Amino acid sequence: MAHIKSRKHPVGRRLNSCSAAMALAFVALPGAVYAQQAPDSPSAASAETLPQITVQGETESYKADTSSSPKYTQPLVDTPQTITIIKKELTQEQGATTLTEALRNTPGVGTFSLGENGTTNTGDAVYMRGFDSSSSIFVDGVRDLGSISRDLFNIEQVEVSKGPNGADYGRTSPTGSINLVTKQANLKNAASTSITAGTDDYKRVTADVNRVIGDESAFRVNLMRDDSDVPGRDVAKNNRAGVAASLAFGLKSPTRTYLDVLHVEQRNIPDGGVPTIGLPGYTTPDPTRPYLANASPVDSSNFYGSSSDYDNVTADMVTAIVEHDFSPDVTLRNVTRYGRTSEDYRLTSFMANAANWLTPDPNDPSTWTIMRGVGRSGSSSTFKDQVNEIVSNQTNVNAKFGTGNVRHDLSTGLELTHETQTTAGLTNAGTLTAANLYDPNPDDPVGDGVHDGSSTHGQTNTIGVYAFDTIKVGPRWQYLAGARLDRYSTSYRSIPATGSTTAPTDLNLSDTLVNWKFAALYKPAENGSVYLSYATSMQPPGGSNFQLSTSTTGNGAQSNPSNPPEKAKTIELGTKWNLMDDRLGLTAALYRTDVRNDVIPDPTDAAVYITEGKKRVDGIELGLVGDITRNWNISAGYTIMNASVTNGPSTNADGSSDLAYTPKSAFTSWTTYRLPYGWTVGAGARFVGKLVRQNDNPTNGTPAFADSYWVYDAMATYKVNKNLDIQINGYNLTNKDYVASINKSGFRYIPGTPREFRITANIRF
Repeated sequence: MAHIKSRKHPVGRRLNSCSAAMALAFVALPGAVYAQQAPDSPSAASAETLPQITVQGETESYKADTSSSPKYTQPLVDTPQTITIIKKELTQEQGATTLTEALRNTPGVGTFSLGENGTTNTGDAVYMRGFDSSSSIFVDGVRDLGSISRDLFNIEQVEVSKGPNGADYGRTSPTGSINLVTKQANLKNAASTSITAGTDDYKRVTADVNRVIGDESAFRVNLMRDDSDVPGRDVAKNNRAGVAASLAFGLKSPTRTYLDVLHVEQRNIPDGGVPTIGLPGYTTPDPTRPYLANASPVDSSNFYGSSSDYDNVTADMVTAIVEHDFSPDVTLRNVTRYGRTSEDYRLTSFMANAANWLTPDPNDPSTWTIMRGVGRSGSSSTFKDQVNEIVSNQTNVNAKFGTGNVRHDLSTGLELTHETQTTAGLTNAGTLTAANLYDPNPDDPVGDGVHDGSSTHGQTNTIGVYAFDTIKVGPRWQYLAGARLDRYSTSYRSIPATGSTTAPTDLNLSDTLVNWKFAALYKPAENGSVYLSYATSMQPPGGSNFQLSTSTTGNGAQSNPSNPPEKAKTIELGTKWNLMDDRLGLTAALYRTDVRNDVIPDPTDAAVYITEGKKRVDGIELGLVGDITRNWNISAGYTIMNASVTNGPSTNADGSSDLAYTPKSAFTSWTTYRLPYGWTVGAGARFVGKLVRQNDNPTNGTPAFADSYWVYDAMATYKVNKNLDIQINGYNLTNKDYVASINKSGFRYIPGTPREFRITANIRF
């Protein structure tokens, strides 16, 4: 048997991105003009003598000044890392209801990959700066690995930290992490509800009630019900409901306690996409049938699964948070979490390779069919019966101290985590009915999954300790130094199907991960900073899914416990500025991320896999968020990325060394303006550059890429009175036809959301 081994070997092009750069400059220009008109003047001085008037209940700023994480001790303007905070005020105006929709507000982040062959990704399959970041999603700083499409009904803000976060969270994606901050009870009586209806039978109701109990306690409940078709798609459906409750004690005291519970259920009909036949770049997968290259594309609303398919998800989370102030300069925070997410899933899938095309009459496309199922005989659907559980306890202490001209902001902590993932094997021995290519019938009979006795169980136990110190030397210089040590052990057991003569497989892996970061920051002014940072992260085998493998070739080799961890390092040069009396934030960063220890075939012996693969991402990212004027809000971002394989074979369908599912450039913007007489209007534009896809079949004839696209959205709100406003949102106003995500083989794609409208009544009590 060939074994994986490590051996030391000796060791593009410019894009036209003027349109997105000009768009970002355009939205920033009014703010620059406003800033030039705001110096001290006699009129300004006289204005200072007038009584101060505070206006409440209007629009809230999109700009956040700090992160919720106690590990980030400084304001964002003095935090040496690219961090995008997406507040609920922004997502509510956009009508965004899921994490995927919220992430449209940070450039180059999205669900660009559909899956592999006939398998479709479930839950939030997020790509960031060239790498899958689905295993780096956290809720209140605690890892959340369950396969679920996360709803925003109980989310205060979404924090996207880009670059390696190994020193903050332990094992993570090489290029960033996503933290969802939940709503907590507070000392303000408030109640609101939103009722939304729209095209594609869209129906959604949410409620948020907070009540003060006595002087220092409060209770908060958030409710959600969403029952909607998937825009532009037949049969596929989203059906979810959720309840979240938060009870808080001692909110005015040095010791504050929060008890939170969350329960979410999803009963969806999943979507496996549509065949890519007829799209730009499609050629015949079968040389004996050249007419397939000229076939018309299918209707993008066609549904090739079964109306009886299901994606049933149940998520429960119980959290206790205790904060205690020993003094104004020393605070302890403890978070204890139990979480469980289960998914029961069946997708009547298809794989449009040459063997599965049936064309009995080449001259009559109405007779053409495509075999359902992932095998040549169409003998199976895609199933998942999986449970993820986590028990975690995190203790953090923040302390401020110093003497003379040197001050310290210290954050240190201990984290104990137990995570498990159990998957039961299912099979379908029946034969699925082939689907008509241009007129599929979702009511064709299909068989349900049957547990075959096989299963896998993986678990990881982790003890992590960390310390970060921000050292302030005088008013101009700051230095950040931090490190984290994680001692982890992963065990994995695979049990074969009933009747198999194969023995169960037991694999184990334990190791110690050490990650660190360092940054130097200079403050040329109180409202700005310039920084240079360096950070690392690691992802060990099985770190993203608890699965280990004895395989020495192919995809399974990535999970072989004999491999060293995948390692990433990022160097970033950036600047951040608070403008307009701190109402507007401007950020810019230039970065390079290098990833090594990727598993690749040995160039001298393809039967041997070695851990010598290397990848690199070079990029620029710009951001602008906040208030240009008191009535004008803006959130915008632009990025250019050159992501490529620097050592190893090309894995892309077009033969390039670019990393798959990574746009060369991307732009996002959203802006609103508050008009007289209770009106607010807003609009947004999003651009995603061309995406190349990975390749697992070089002769299949499918498109090698997904083309770039622009999408334009808009909204208008009328404030009827202090208790009611009416909001109208329009999406993809030009009805742009685009590929939102494409699968690894290129057989299938998910069409982008077509033109859609929603109307919402926001009611406050």
